[in-house]
Parts: sequence; C-alpha cells; structure tokens
Amino acid sequence: MSENDDAPRTTHFGFQDIPEGEKAGRVHGIFTNVASKYDIMNDLMSGGVHRLWKDAMMDWLAPRPGQRLLDVAGGTGDVAFRFLNRAPSATAVVCDMTESMLEAGRKRAEAEQMAGSLEWVVGDAMALPFPDASFDVYTISFGIRNVTRPEVALSEAFRVLKTGGRLMVLEFSQLPNPAMQWAYDRYSFNVIPAMGQVVAGDRASYQYLVESIRKFPDQETFAAMIRTAGFGQVKYRNLTMGVAALHSGWKL
Repeated sequence: MSENDDAPRTTHFGFQDIPEGEKAGRVHGIFTNVASKYDIMNDLMSGGVHRLWKDAMMDWLAPRPGQRLLDVAGGTGDVAFRFLNRAPSATAVVCDMTESMLEAGRKRAEAEQMAGSLEWVVGDAMALPFPDASFDVYTISFGIRNVTRPEVALSEAFRVLKTGGRLMVLEFSQLPNPAMQWAYDRYSFNVIPAMGQVVAGDRASYQYLVESIRKFPDQETFAAMIRTAGFGQVKYRNLTMGVAALHSGWKL
C-alpha cells in the first residue's frame, strides 16, 4: 500500500481543487442562491440560445407517447416541459438536489398545466432514488459537469434505464477552433460573472459556473466516458460550433 492510498480524493470546484466530500454541498449552495433568477440568467448569458439547444435536444430525442422520462438536475423543468409538450401521454420525473430549484419549477405556469404527468423529486445524480430499469429516457442538461463524479452519474443513468432506453446529455463543451475559444473565454470570464452580480446579486456563483465549463471533458473524452458506463451507439452533435454539445447513448 502506498502512503497516498489513505489521502482524501479531490475534485475540481471551478479552478479550485477541493475534497470530494465538499463539492455537493458547495454546488447545492450555488443553485440555492441563484434559483429565483436561474431562468432569466440562462436567457441573458446565452442570448436565449439555450432554448434552441433544448429544442434541438427534443428533435433528436423524438419523444414518444407513453414514455417515462427522468430529467436529472432538471431544476425548473425546462426539459421536462418540452418533453411532455411533444408527447402529451408521456410522464416525467424532475430530479434535482436543490429543493429551491424544484420549487421555482413548480411555480411555473407549465407545471400547473402538466401536474398530472409530472413529479418533482429531490435526489442525487450519483445515488438516484429509483429502482433499476424504471425509465425509458434519461436526460441531464447543464448538470453533469456539476456532479462530483460524472462517471458514477452515468452508471446510475444506465441502471435506471430500461433495456432499449436512451441517455441524452446537453452540456457546455469545447470549441474546436482556438481563436473562437479564445473569444468565447473573454466573453465568459469578463461578462457572465458581472451579469450575475447585476441580475442575481451573486458574482461568485457565476464565476464558478464559467470555470466549471472549462474543466469539463471535451466531446470525444466525454463520449468515451459514456461508452465506459455501458452505453452503445454513442454519438454527439456540436451546437453553436461547440459552445454546447448533445451526447446520445442507448442501453442495448
């Protein structure tokens, strides 16, 4: 046994290295702080483009009547609402570790209209409170980079999906063009934290969110992680030149 075997595992929190056991609590704190302004900040940060990305996710996903969706880190319900609009007889569970994000979702008009098809559950992506093989579709949007160990979340996704079920991940990613990545970095680091301060009164949370994007694996690396979790037919599509990417996989 080496002398480092008992050393605590570390993970990144933005550009900081912290003990793994601290990350979930810190992320929970951030999303509790920003919950009431989360949707408006998404619109401002992306110029509304996040809505097009989520629509592109639904186009590729092609929801079907009767399917059961689990939307993890589903927060205020954006993805679940879109899914149910496209397949009205489907059902959806929104699972998020932050109660205040779920509360913000429950207050949206869509939530009232879809109440009979929709559940809101507090839960951890790395230890989902659901039985094996209980969902047809698993989605996670802009959430997996905040998970302490994404590989564990992917294994949990595989566990709760039925055979023939589908995983789809929407996440910020890396631009393949270095000059464009440089310009995007300038915008991200200079504009988004300042916007967070003005709109949400919280610069630090948005500084973390920008940093967390830079720490997330590139498209090919993340696709390999999905395959390692057991998924087949793994593919990805870049959105807005790679600012975000959609990853798809199947439990075969």
